[in-house]
Amino acid sequence: MGLELEDIILQQGAFRLTASFPVATGARVAIIGPSGAGKSTLLAAIAGFLMPVTGVIRWGSDDLSACDPGARPLSILFQDNNLFPHLTVFQNVALGLRPNLRLSPAERAEVMAALDRVGLTGLGDRRPAQLSGGQQSRVALARVLLRRRPLLLLDEPFSALGPALKSEMLDLVGRIAAEQRLTLLMVTHDPADARRLCDQTVLVADGIALPPMATEKIFADPPPALRAYLGQGG
Repeated sequence: MGLELEDIILQQGAFRLTASFPVATGARVAIIGPSGAGKSTLLAAIAGFLMPVTGVIRWGSDDLSACDPGARPLSILFQDNNLFPHLTVFQNVALGLRPNLRLSPAERAEVMAALDRVGLTGLGDRRPAQLSGGQQSRVALARVLLRRRPLLLLDEPFSALGPALKSEMLDLVGRIAAEQRLTLLMVTHDPADARRLCDQTVLVADGIALPPMATEKIFADPPPALRAYLGQGG
């Protein structure tokens, strides 16, 4: 069970990426590689924003090809957090439950609990512009909490944060992933992020997304493409 990419070919103009590997349920997988190699493209295909030329993407026994992005069993955190500036923090989080924001008392309590869980107690009435970058990231994460989808995709959502705050957010994601037994895929440029959060790492380079390897193993003895990316020479 879990996520499976079976003989996937992704193509955009002259760009081409192949991928064929499983991701076990509950795994935390970093996706690393040079800029333009196709890391975000791979997430876009899993999310349903880009259809493969060939191949199948499965979640368990379900073929996701026929599923619209909104119907797929996943949530995504982007770098810009996808917050609506005209809505309050509470309303932005509540969208994870009800797009029409018509909440029952029990659902309102769920939103408040999610805000508490990510450290935003008392900030529900603020607008995103009144928050720091780290607080905005927490709003997006609280919304993911409420969606309760089993697969979480992270496309460098914390890359604009300072090192200490980024580490704090990665640790929070790790705790939430453990609590909800999420399967997690995270695009990153930073080996330290991969080591902090992910037990496995996928290298995307030279038109191929390689099967996941143990994170410590791949960085201890990097393949040539990763060695070049890390600037370690021959």
